[in-house]
Amino acid sequence: MPKWSWTSALVGAATTAATGALILGKPRDPTFHLISVELSSFHLHLPLLDVELILTVHVTNPNIVPIHYAAATMSIFYQGALLGTAQVQAGSQGPMSCQVLRLAARLDGLELAHHAPALLADAARREMALDATVDIAGTARVLWWAHRFAVHVDSHVVVDPVYLDVVEQENRSETHVYLA
Repeated sequence: MPKWSWTSALVGAATTAATGALILGKPRDPTFHLISVELSSFHLHLPLLDVELILTVHVTNPNIVPIHYAAATMSIFYQGALLGTAQVQAGSQGPMSCQVLRLAARLDGLELAHHAPALLADAARREMALDATVDIAGTARVLWWAHRFAVHVDSHVVVDPVYLDVVEQENRSETHVYLA
């Protein structure tokens, strides 16, 4: 009969704890969901117009550690051209939590004018496809270690340009954790 020892028990417990921490602690990509688009400002400065929007985004952090992230700028594209930007303010989010962000966006009046025929056709069809990208950098704290990370998000959103309803969307995010 093998002899039982405290050393073997401690090694086994440490191995089990380390394996559990690796499985549970594996970084997972956050999820993003555009809830709504609101028109906050519309100014006609002939021959151009300025449009400001508020984008309401639901963000989920599926990880077991809190995160802190720096300010970032989201780029909004229409038919491959940069149409405007939205500002992501610096902040933090708790572990395994959800949060709603309100992002101020500004659309370029000159770029809107360049795409006026296509925008009017989209308004008549009541579907406008937009793409957006953002890179968010921050830190995730595990005990006393702060690990840097970067999240790249690509979004494809179809909105009703008349009522600004979100018709459909596809969001992809990819997280990179820097261990050094």
